Amino acid sequence: MTACLTRVPSTRTPAAEVRTQVVVPLRFPDGYAATADVVTFSGLADGKEHLLLGLGDWRGRLAGLAEGGEAPLVRPHSECLTGDVFGSERCDCGPQLREAVERIAEAGGFLLYLRQEGRGIGLYAKLDAYALQDAGLDTYEANRALGRGEDERDYRAAAQMLLAVGADRIRLLSNNPDKAAQLAAHGIGVDERVPTGVHLSAANRRYLAVKRDHTAHTLDLGDLSA
Repeated sequence: MTACLTRVPSTRTPAAEVRTQVVVPLRFPDGYAATADVVTFSGLADGKEHLLLGLGDWRGRLAGLAEGGEAPLVRPHSECLTGDVFGSERCDCGPQLREAVERIAEAGGFLLYLRQEGRGIGLYAKLDAYALQDAGLDTYEANRALGRGEDERDYRAAAQMLLAVGADRIRLLSNNPDKAAQLAAHGIGVDERVPTGVHLSAANRRYLAVKRDHTAHTLDLGDLSA
C-alpha cells in the first residue's frame, strides 16, 4: 500500500444524480460469484453510460465514513472489450476486473465500470494502435502516432458517481497514480492507494513494463530479462 494521500483543492464539478439501482448476480468463468447493486446516473459530465457496482457491505462502509471509519475500497475500471470479454492477454484488464470484484466484495466498496475504451481513444483506434505496436511502437507511442493523447481518460464522471452515492473518501484499488490525482482534484479524498496484483503473461510483458516505466504504475515485475 502506498502512503496516504491528502485531498487537494478541487475544481467545481456539477453534481450527478442516481437514476436507477438494480441487483445483478455476477458469475465469472472460473466460478466465482458475487452480487452487485448496479447503479446508473443522470448528469454525468461526459454524457456516457458509466456504471457503479456496489459490492459487499458498501452501505456499512458509507455509514461509517461520517464517524471516521475505514473508507470503501474503490476501483475505477476502464472498459476493455478485448480483455474483459474476450480474455485478450495483450493487457491485464480482464484479470484486474476479476480480482477487483472479489477484493471489493470482501472489503465493501464500489467498482466503477467506465466507458473509456483504449485509454479513452475508443475501440477501433485501440485496435489501430495494436497494429502499430506490432510494428514496434509501445502503447503510448502508438497513441501519439495516431494523433491522440497518450491517455485521454478523464475521471470527472467517476468523481461525480462517488459523490452521488456519498463516497467522498475512498481507498483506491489501482496501480495508476493519475487516477488518484484526478479523483483528488475533483473532490474525492483518497486515504490510500492499494495496488492490484500483477497479472503477467508472455503477451503483456512489454505492456506492463511500459506502464511501470513511463507512467509510474505500481507494478513489481521483477527482472523481465530473465
